[in-house]
Amino acid sequence: MISIELATGLIFGLFILLIVTGLPLVFALGAAAVVGTYFLWGPQSLHLAAIRAYSAATSFLLLAIPLFIFMGCMLERSGIAKALYEMMHKWLGGIRGGLAVGTVLVCAIFAAMVGVSGAATVTMALVALPSMLRYNYNKHLSVGTIAAGGALGVLIPPSVLMIVLGLYTNTSIGKLFAGGMAAGLLLVILFAGYILIASFFKPSLGPAVPIEERASTREKILSLKAVGLPVGLIVLVLGSLIAGLATPSEAAGVGAAGSMLCAAAARQLTWPAVREAALTTLRLSAMVMWIVFAANMFTALYTAIGAEQLVKDALAIMPGGEWGIIIGMQLIWFIMGCFLDPLGIMIITAPLFFPIVMQLGFDPVWFGILFVVNMEMAFLTPPFGFNLFYLRGVVPKGITMGDIYRSVLPFIMLQAVALVLMMLFPDIIMFLPDMLF
Repeated sequence: MISIELATGLIFGLFILLIVTGLPLVFALGAAAVVGTYFLWGPQSLHLAAIRAYSAATSFLLLAIPLFIFMGCMLERSGIAKALYEMMHKWLGGIRGGLAVGTVLVCAIFAAMVGVSGAATVTMALVALPSMLRYNYNKHLSVGTIAAGGALGVLIPPSVLMIVLGLYTNTSIGKLFAGGMAAGLLLVILFAGYILIASFFKPSLGPAVPIEERASTREKILSLKAVGLPVGLIVLVLGSLIAGLATPSEAAGVGAAGSMLCAAAARQLTWPAVREAALTTLRLSAMVMWIVFAANMFTALYTAIGAEQLVKDALAIMPGGEWGIIIGMQLIWFIMGCFLDPLGIMIITAPLFFPIVMQLGFDPVWFGILFVVNMEMAFLTPPFGFNLFYLRGVVPKGITMGDIYRSVLPFIMLQAVALVLMMLFPDIIMFLPDMLF
């Protein structure tokens, strides 16, 4: 039997080699698991990989993923993003930085509808960015606001990443959702506070909309009706889930049906819209499901060879005791976030870090939210932050990749501040889960 260190090097070496050759993550992960199982325990052990994949495939909670994705796709196609931004424009345009703050708030609401980051980022870049630039907002503040606001999609429930994390680590999805709401609110407050303070001391960053273009009180009130139904649906879905009245799959079913009603109310429930939403749901769901299957096989292999003890021994050399280990994990996630996608990072680290954290006496829900906040940072950190490339594809001419990199730096710092606050004051995350569950 080969040593744990050698087995680790061979398995991860094969995984990285396959990734470098351009093989998709799921196939690289699954291939490393199958090849490793074959050479460590022989061909008679391959049935274990099939058993793990079948066990993952039959999980009832997996139903929530396509249903939540479909809910987001239908709401996205009902014109809700534009209606939300127009409402925020009317209510907040008259104050310095108001359009940027409104963009963050729209992104937060959109995150609660979609559950993924890319959709909110691209949609708001098309809807909000031209408006902010037209009113002479600083291009770095405008682009950074959209990138950071879009990243809230992985943190504010119903986050697809949280659902997969809960399944992967046997952590309560309802508690993760409740903790994510509190963490998301903290980040929204930090983002909005930074924008307002920066615009107050330097008005050229985010000038107020001219008086003659500001909405009347009547127009502001009328703008609320366009978003009442979708926001009510979000409250119903998340409220029933967090209150324990429905399972994630049941709440997702209600959301999917309700999103079609919202589209019908907006006169956007057409066959092309439903077909496009269904196809997008199929693509995204298939990607997530296959990653879950491959991750289960990879985790079973790596756990069986004793990787947990290896990682524990490696982290034990960190100064500062148990908190040193926690901080070391955050640093590992931050570095990995600069180069890998969040699902890949979760697959590699979650089965190793979570058992250690629970042995140290920390709450897995608290630690899970720290992980998701780190993954939110990963969407912004150069050189390979996903939101940076989403924006590059839709920003107008004159905004370079260097501008996009520069625009996100203040918001990465704010995310780091939020992470430190949540580590120092765990009740920021745990207040809602403890109260509701």
